[in-house]
Amino acid sequence: MRTYLVVIDDSPEASLALRFAARRAARTGGGIVVLAILPKQDFVAFGGVQATIEAEAREHAERLIGAAADAVMQEANIVAQTLVKSGKPTEAVCDVIRENEEISALVLATAASGAPGPLVSYFTGQDAGTLPCPVMLVPGGIDIARLDALS
Repeated sequence: MRTYLVVIDDSPEASLALRFAARRAARTGGGIVVLAILPKQDFVAFGGVQATIEAEAREHAERLIGAAADAVMQEANIVAQTLVKSGKPTEAVCDVIRENEEISALVLATAASGAPGPLVSYFTGQDAGTLPCPVMLVPGGIDIARLDALS
């Protein structure tokens, strides 16, 4: 099965990538993996504070992927697989791709203006040729009607 990997966060770009991937998956009989990444937290001397910070970050990530999975269901009638990983974002994405042979594309969206974003920069940079799947980039400033027509 053709499976599209989308990294979700609070950015408007992430929702564009998700919409594009969901529509492509629906048209190709594919699936969606939605990944939320918990950034590594700075060490806090008090263990209880550290645990609270980590728990809040996980709850936020779980809300994000829950909302993303709901959006995929509404847009494409597909049950998305959801994952929450901790650590450096680029390493987490590479791990997910390496662990799931069904992933046929990493779908990212660029910022509407300015720098494209850290994941886009990394996965289209010097190591882009080492990925076992294509990277699909959705322009951050694309009109929704145009995005729908292309997907």
